Amino acid sequence: MHKLTENILDKISIDYLRNQVLKNAYGNDDTVIAKLDPRVLIIWYLFFGLVPWFINDVVFLLCMFLFVTVTTKKAKIAPLVLFLFCLGVFSQTGYLFVAALIFGGNMETIVPLLVMTLKVAVVSLASITVFSGLDPDRLANGLIWFGCPEQFSFSISFAYRILPVLMEEFQNILLSYRLRGNPPEHESFFGKIRYLFYQIRMIIQSFYPLMLNTAKRSRTTVEALELKGYRYSVQNPAVKRMKLAMLKVTQQDIVFICLSVVWVALSAALAFGAANFI
Repeated sequence: MHKLTENILDKISIDYLRNQVLKNAYGNDDTVIAKLDPRVLIIWYLFFGLVPWFINDVVFLLCMFLFVTVTTKKAKIAPLVLFLFCLGVFSQTGYLFVAALIFGGNMETIVPLLVMTLKVAVVSLASITVFSGLDPDRLANGLIWFGCPEQFSFSISFAYRILPVLMEEFQNILLSYRLRGNPPEHESFFGKIRYLFYQIRMIIQSFYPLMLNTAKRSRTTVEALELKGYRYSVQNPAVKRMKLAMLKVTQQDIVFICLSVVWVALSAALAFGAANFI
């Protein structure tokens, strides 16, 4: 039991969480999804992120869920992200089903809850697939090609790049609190409860210095960009052409688009046939 507890604590440590997040954001460059053109991924995401909200057919949504599950598998998503996805989607559905039964619902409530769950699951898995396969530069270049403002594209790219810095800064602040703090004894049951609240309070107290240090780093970054002529490069058409020169639709992109279109068409045909059969 003691070894099992230590293993669980190792899994939920700050280092493990940081590695999982960084792996999902930066460690999937060799996957099939990451090799696709960012413009293709953005268009694909717009379809699978918007269309499910306007469809209530269970068969069609289930087919789309199976397809995005395969793409998520190909994107090699970090286990922690998948665990949080399952925990968030299915626990929320179970809570709503129990609440519906308590307030006068019956077994027919399962169908609307299943429709809602499939919608959220399809959109969530599509988001995880796309944003785990796009690094900051490719995502920003794809948005620029579609006409998004340069400042907006750079803001998204900068948010991606500052993620490791944020996590490292948060870990350093947390370690400084631990070195200066006096944690309560956690041998007994009530001691473990006090120690849990102590950890939560320490994490909450770490957020203010984290935001302050991040603001300082952001200001330094902006000043460095201005010194290197970032504002001029944003307004220069030649620089824009150089950045977008790496965008190219390959045969792999065409195959991915064709597979998606064929699967959606078969899903619609299957849903239409199931509706007529019923």
